[in-house]
Amino acid sequence: MIKHYILNLNPTAKHEWDRCILRDPLTAKRPDISKLIAEAVGADTGSYLVSVNIEVQVLEQAAVPQAEQLSLSFPEVNVASQMREAA
Repeated sequence: MIKHYILNLNPTAKHEWDRCILRDPLTAKRPDISKLIAEAVGADTGSYLVSVNIEVQVLEQAAVPQAEQLSLSFPEVNVASQMREAA
């Protein structure tokens, strides 16, 4: 059984659980690995010794966008002259 997932790594995330996230590419849900293994074993009740082989192959890596800094220019305003005009 081959499954594809999106892995997001963020070592600077505020919370531990946000540093490594595995998601389904279509539903964006986090996979329940034990449920996937149970589906592969079958529906018979019992305890199983299983071997799970996880082979990771990077298919594509999306670049992390750099935060763009916008420079906003504000015109110089002379508050004293505006106050005299308003009066």
